Amino acid sequence: MDGRSQRGDRTRKTVAAHAAAIASVDGLAGMTLSQLADRLGASKSSIQAAYKTKQDVQLAAVAAATEIFVGAVVAPAQSAPEGLPRLNALVDSWLSYIERRVLPGGCFMGATLAEFDSHPGPVRDALSHARRGWLAVLQQQAAIAQQAGDIPASPSAELVAFEIDALLAAANVARNLSDETKPLDTARVLIALRLGVHR
Repeated sequence: MDGRSQRGDRTRKTVAAHAAAIASVDGLAGMTLSQLADRLGASKSSIQAAYKTKQDVQLAAVAAATEIFVGAVVAPAQSAPEGLPRLNALVDSWLSYIERRVLPGGCFMGATLAEFDSHPGPVRDALSHARRGWLAVLQQQAAIAQQAGDIPASPSAELVAFEIDALLAAANVARNLSDETKPLDTARVLIALRLGVHR
């Protein structure tokens, strides 16, 4: 790969990461190319050289936000044993991700899903794919915990994953509205109760 191609890849990654950060606050629809250019100290034309359309930038932002999320939430939990310990680790990593403001607006999905859930197209497909991936990770660990007898066998692992995700999403909204971390502690307690774990 020549130097120009490498620079182009670095530019695209930088633009995508900044787009994800902006969208976590303003949403994907609210994010503008001019806003991105200002944030990067670049021209709008240089942004368009990296990504031809706003939709291209939106898709890149979803991909960048997913990569950030996996690195901040999913990867750290992999060191915990499968099942209940890893499920707890995923919850703790997610709450830390929000508390530390890895993205300035908190949960990227929380900021963007409502914009596109009723608008079919590539951006909604990308968001849906990322969300399904997260729910699948939770569901897999819940199923392993149920098989081991560490958490109740009912409701199903799918419903356990859905409920955990819902509580985390509610905590993110409350955190953003109050700018306090107490809602994160509340979510942690309620999830522990759901799992039948005394923490």
